[in-house]
Amino acid sequence: MSYQVLARKWRPKSFETLVGQDHVVRALTNALTHNRLHHAYLFTGTRGVGKTTLARILAKSLNCETGISATPCGVCNTCVEIDKGRFIDLIEVDAASNTQVDAMRDLLDNAQYAPTSGRFKVYIIDEVHMLSKSAFNAMLKTLEEPPAHVKFILATTDPQKVPVTVLSRCLQFNLRQMAGTSITSHLQNILQQENIPFEPTALHLISRAAAGSMRDALSLTDQAIAYGGQTVNEVEVRAMLGAVDQSYLHQLLDALLEHDGSRLMQQAQMMEERSLSFDVALNDLAQLLHQIAVIQTVPEIVANDWPERDRLLHLAQAIPPETLQLYYQIALLGRRDIGLAPDEFAGFTMTMLRMLAFTPNDGQTLAQAPQPISISTGASSANTPTAPQQRKTAPDDPVVTHENFAQAAGSPSPDVANEEKRVHFNGNWRGLVDNLKLGLARELARHCELVSYDAHTISLNVPEAQKHLLSPNYQEKLGTAISHFFDKKIKLQFSIGGTGNTPAKQVSEERAEAQANAESAIEQDAFVQTLINDFGATVIPNSIKPIPH
Repeated sequence: MSYQVLARKWRPKSFETLVGQDHVVRALTNALTHNRLHHAYLFTGTRGVGKTTLARILAKSLNCETGISATPCGVCNTCVEIDKGRFIDLIEVDAASNTQVDAMRDLLDNAQYAPTSGRFKVYIIDEVHMLSKSAFNAMLKTLEEPPAHVKFILATTDPQKVPVTVLSRCLQFNLRQMAGTSITSHLQNILQQENIPFEPTALHLISRAAAGSMRDALSLTDQAIAYGGQTVNEVEVRAMLGAVDQSYLHQLLDALLEHDGSRLMQQAQMMEERSLSFDVALNDLAQLLHQIAVIQTVPEIVANDWPERDRLLHLAQAIPPETLQLYYQIALLGRRDIGLAPDEFAGFTMTMLRMLAFTPNDGQTLAQAPQPISISTGASSANTPTAPQQRKTAPDDPVVTHENFAQAAGSPSPDVANEEKRVHFNGNWRGLVDNLKLGLARELARHCELVSYDAHTISLNVPEAQKHLLSPNYQEKLGTAISHFFDKKIKLQFSIGGTGNTPAKQVSEERAEAQANAESAIEQDAFVQTLINDFGATVIPNSIKPIPH
């Protein structure tokens, strides 16, 4: 018996085995169960997501010899013939090669005759958007008043090209692209049943290359099996796909974070020597930044078999969320404008240099540069707006050895003993947060309000709207950072509620105040008023930005 490719061998033959289209399966199952059948269905979606497969399963459900059912038996003569593609009352038409009106008229003329052996005569018209305007017009009459024994199932990858007159006469279902996890899981199941060894990372690479198409994923898996000699492993899949090792993207990000412009340009020149597409590189960089942002928000999403898992976790810790968002926006804009650059190399390097220019030296974004933490040698600070008023600093409050203490508090030389550098925390939570080395837990810290503190405990409130940040992982990371900062074990106590006077709120209010002051200054400016009064000028509020200090 000849070899049957995986895409055909494992093509779903029932609704239960169809992967990734639960919303469509549920609707069709309920319609078949309650015998609420429409005369025309339209399945839309990208290639390889199951449009034709779903149409054939629906045809079996309508014509199974056991009766109309969402669970066709699969063993009767009708089900077997449909699975083999030779059931006489199932007519499949490729609209891409039958676009003319004459072909459609012949098809519709035959539709008037009763089915030969089935309950319904089912017409599956694939890529229906390719039909000519005349062919669509010929179809309309039959779609509007179809014979009782006829069912139309239309499929298309481009529903925008289907006339609205046809759309309005069909029950439309949009099939989604397959999720990468669904594709990977399905491939694992198939390879296990085929007794073919595989590496999970290799399947992730195939899933990513398939771009949401299960058929493409199965075809690539077939190719990988042949390439790897009846095994599917990461090294050979990368070679087969021509997948470029994305370590160069990681090195670009490392150079940005280290403010190493020379290394950045060297990496770009190496990419040029390897004839890499800079447009694709910016797209891949944006995808990488998106992955890192997701990991920062939901760390548990990273599976152990993810490609580059350890590297992604490292970058998620190293890049502050604000800087990451900035990089992402610059990458998108750079890709949009790369066609306007003198050449791709210039467009790419200017994009990277723009990222470098806006990368703060301390890892913070310019919009949220850290403010110096207030420190004292025991006396409370009268100029600390965030210090709670319930208590004064006690002699045994948490203390810290600060790198910049000599400059900030007058220690006479950097060689003084650590005991002389130790200072008391005066309750400036915002200042403390800005000086902590935080990664994933920064958002939790920014949305905490200081309630009270003593030598060993800091009590914090988290607003109701941000309580989702109170994951055990974030709490542990914040507690570790604070204990390390104070060089002693500090216990954090969290509660939900408070007044909401958090660093995040304070920054937002300060920005709003600065914006209001900037707009007021423009409105009161004599020159601006002259332009308005004498020349009919108009001030666009959104164009006014405060000057950063």
